[in-house]
Amino acid sequence: MENTWIYQGTEPIKIKKYLQLLGMGHRLFNDLKNGEGEFLVDYRKVRPTTQILPNQPLTVKAQPELADDTVKISNEPLDIVYEDNNWLVVDKPAGVTSIPGPTIQNDTVLNRVKGYLITNNSIDLRPHLITRLDRFTGGLLLIAKHHIASSMISQQVQQHQMLKEYTALVEGQIMDEHGEINKPIGRQDGQAARVIDKNGQQALTEYWVEERDVNWTRVRVRLHTGRTHQIRVHFAAIGHPLIGDHLYGGDTNKYRHQLLHASKISFNDPFTLKQMTFTSDLPPVFATLS
Repeated sequence: MENTWIYQGTEPIKIKKYLQLLGMGHRLFNDLKNGEGEFLVDYRKVRPTTQILPNQPLTVKAQPELADDTVKISNEPLDIVYEDNNWLVVDKPAGVTSIPGPTIQNDTVLNRVKGYLITNNSIDLRPHLITRLDRFTGGLLLIAKHHIASSMISQQVQQHQMLKEYTALVEGQIMDEHGEINKPIGRQDGQAARVIDKNGQQALTEYWVEERDVNWTRVRVRLHTGRTHQIRVHFAAIGHPLIGDHLYGGDTNKYRHQLLHASKISFNDPFTLKQMTFTSDLPPVFATLS
């Protein structure tokens, strides 16, 4: 894997500082410096302590990542929304798990991506899921195709700079057109469900009403934090559980799982320095109430 940037600054800058400004972590830089990669300026190999001058190209080369033998290969299809040398954006169907776990190991998104990369003769064979979704939540997932991309996007993830929006159908009428749910979320001992807990992790959910009926409301939801089951917990806490959500008190008479879809994702690409935005249409099940 290799990537090249043209330094746009006005003063000389050391390679390490420049890459840190782009998002590269300290550990990855040290790994590259200590034999797992190379640095080139003007396409000539240089020492990691070299300074870059304005308008000079910096190229980072890294050894390919070998496949993780513990991750099985699946050749089930992927709905690919976008792909380049660094990223995959896929539209996950509800019912497919993001990563292998104790009960599902053979056909998760990660298994499918591994199979896809092998089929397409990719050099790097250890994909990194940057975002994840509950099994029965469909929609957009961002996947880094190598560890350089994973490292360079991590700062945006940790600082909640990546925009993630969802569409949810909740029970009852939410009368406010716009609102925020700011309630800490904690664990229940031995339980899959999360709860509102004053001693839990801070969690902030913002929403806008898009459509309402007598018995339901469709909301556009933006996450400002990334807690497990955050949307589901928060809307249940204000008396509007997601329709079909068996874990948090939603009506399951007609729907087998929560009506929640990851409909938009936007991030700053640290390789092109451009804002990347992707959207996903709602699955047909969302139209059955409208």
